[in-house]
Amino acid sequence: MRRDDRDRDRDPFDDLFRQLERMMNEMMGGGMDMHVDSGSDSAAEAHSAVYEEENVIRVVVDLPGVEKEGISLECDGRTLSIDATGEHREYTERVNLPTRVDEHAADATFNNGVLEVTFERADASADINVD
Repeated sequence: MRRDDRDRDRDPFDDLFRQLERMMNEMMGGGMDMHVDSGSDSAAEAHSAVYEEENVIRVVVDLPGVEKEGISLECDGRTLSIDATGEHREYTERVNLPTRVDEHAADATFNNGVLEVTFERADASADINVD
């Protein structure tokens, strides 16, 4: 089998993103865990990364060709749903979060085609006062 036949259906960037993920995890010395997702099955793939920090979960998604007004975000506390539409592209991304988050305290920014959404970790349980 020729090399061209084996690699025809592979995304050429998958290996690159896996190497970047490994290097970033090594650089952070285990203090932060980074997960890279090469995208969804939609026509245009958005590349996303999830960063776990002490009390914060941060999701960074590349959305080239999209304007801020074309982005719709929803979160149920465990999954971030991103729908983005640009003049020539459409993105649908579902990012599974590594832990439950407080979706009501989310903060999102969009700059130069990069979406960043920050969540606070949700408390595992709540105190209940007895009267």
